[in-house]
Amino acid sequence: MSLTLTLSPTIAPPAGVVAAHGAGFSASDVIDVSFDTTPIAVAAADATGAFTAAIVVPTAALPGRHSIVASRRRDATGIEANLAVLCDWPQFRGSPAHKGHNVFENVLNPGAVGGLDTAWVAKTGSAVDSSPAVASGIVYVGSSDGKVYAFNAATGAPVWTATTQSEVISSPAVIGGIVYVGSRDGKLYAFNAATGASVWTAAIGREVLSSPTAAGGIVYVGAGDNKLHAFNAATGAPVWTAATGGEVFSSPAVANGLVYFGSLDGLLYACDAATGTQLWTAGGGGVGIQSSPAVANGLVYVGSGGAGLLAFNALTGAAVWTATTTAAVFSSPAVANGIVYVGAQDNKLCAINAYVATTVWTVTTANFVDSSPAVAEGVVYAGSMDGNLYAFNAETGGLPWRAVTGGGVISSPAVASGAVYVGSQDGNLYAFGLLGPVPPLF
Repeated sequence: MSLTLTLSPTIAPPAGVVAAHGAGFSASDVIDVSFDTTPIAVAAADATGAFTAAIVVPTAALPGRHSIVASRRRDATGIEANLAVLCDWPQFRGSPAHKGHNVFENVLNPGAVGGLDTAWVAKTGSAVDSSPAVASGIVYVGSSDGKVYAFNAATGAPVWTATTQSEVISSPAVIGGIVYVGSRDGKLYAFNAATGASVWTAAIGREVLSSPTAAGGIVYVGAGDNKLHAFNAATGAPVWTAATGGEVFSSPAVANGLVYFGSLDGLLYACDAATGTQLWTAGGGGVGIQSSPAVANGLVYVGSGGAGLLAFNALTGAAVWTATTTAAVFSSPAVANGIVYVGAQDNKLCAINAYVATTVWTVTTANFVDSSPAVAEGVVYAGSMDGNLYAFNAETGGLPWRAVTGGGVISSPAVASGAVYVGSQDGNLYAFGLLGPVPPLF
């Protein structure tokens, strides 16, 4: 019998766990498993000559293709399989908890980020306020021309385009081979991530500006009908709705078995993620919440249209602290290493201590910062309506890099596999990589 080696999954991030399944060896063979040329695991073949070994992807493994080799120790006979190491950003704010922090990124640190350059620019038919999602080597983004675009993450080459009946301000979520995105036409769409073919469409009836969040087999999204909607991710069947007193433009965060979202009625809501049962509301004052909440450190952080960043106990909704800004906060906060980062309409990006609300640093741009910041490897990325994408040192607020686009940047950057992607109101999606082109991943 010839040797075989299969990996599950075949794509993983640094520190991810992969199962290596081998067959065709002799009973009781000792099998050495290596990642590229580094020994990483040892296994013993069973009576049928098969083995399974759990391997942990090295944290320093760079994005791209890597070799996994299983070798018989007694004669070094081996078999090879390929593993793609990717640091994806699959949905708005990177994950269901909306922390806006890519913990797997290992390329773009503060020392390297100054070497970013334009890798490619992909044109759409109108402004790109939607925030890109990156998954399995493809970048997905919506456009105000009513379409959803998929581009090759390395080259910017078009992969597919899907059409809705109105503007796509909502940001795509890519989970399990399906792209979920809302449209101003009042529908939530599900497309095949590889082909763009329609999987299902759910009619809500009012505009969907909220970005969907996919978690646990359910897709959650807010709408202009004053409700948060939950749909079966596979079929699009309604699971539940939760009513509020205002439109829900906020994108829901999912953590602790709860779903958190803001409403233009000025309240932050927490509902049971499975049933939609309302557990608590917080906020008040009649000032709308368009910002999307982030859940970390046992707290929920969210911006307020009434000028400030708010923090609540994630389980009870009790107010913990308020950090005041001089203008409304429509940006959604990012949380990393005990600091909360958020933009405001006073042209500032603020870094605030996540526990006591003291200001760590503040930087000023030339226009509104409605873009939601992204954090990766000690760097904070945020766009501004001044047309720039900025990269700041997460600890100091120092500016190691910025890039000019042809329009205001409301889109929130996605940091994935050593590249940064962001949309602009000039109608383009931009990709930035170290010294130019993004390396091929497959």
